[in-house]
Amino acid sequence: MSQQQSSSAQANQTQAHHDDHGSTPAAWTTVAIITLAFILGTIAVMVANWPLFWASAGLVVVGGIVGKVMAKAGLGKQPR
Repeated sequence: MSQQQSSSAQANQTQAHHDDHGSTPAAWTTVAIITLAFILGTIAVMVANWPLFWASAGLVVVGGIVGKVMAKAGLGKQPR
């Protein structure tokens, strides 16, 4: 086997291992909601607005739930 064919075979194995990185609508939606929650929570702490802080903490939980529901609805990574 030539070196070029060997390199090509190694590249194909590497590509198969890193096929999607979990980029799904469920993952992106979850990340967006939780990121927004952390930004709001940070601002809330800086201005000492504790009700907004606790609402932001709740939004983190909501983000996780939304992601699970979307994944179960078929918008997440499909199991192998």
